[in-house]
Amino acid sequence: MSEILAENLSGKTVMGADGAELGMLYNVTMDLKTGTLQNLIVDPGESAPRESAFQRNDHGHFLVPIGDVQAVRDHIVVAR
Repeated sequence: MSEILAENLSGKTVMGADGAELGMLYNVTMDLKTGTLQNLIVDPGESAPRESAFQRNDHGHFLVPIGDVQAVRDHIVVAR
């Protein structure tokens, strides 16, 4: 995947590869020792599925592993 500045990710919609909207990108987590990105933290939208294969944090946000990211353009597309 090519380089993308974090500021360009802010406010992007996160969608499943099937076209289902999961919500808006809230934040990204990383391993502080290695600098490796770990998860997208996604704020579920109104139309987000109640049940999902993705784990949720204590605030109800989806935790999407970075390895599930398939494309970043107008939207962030992730495998579901």
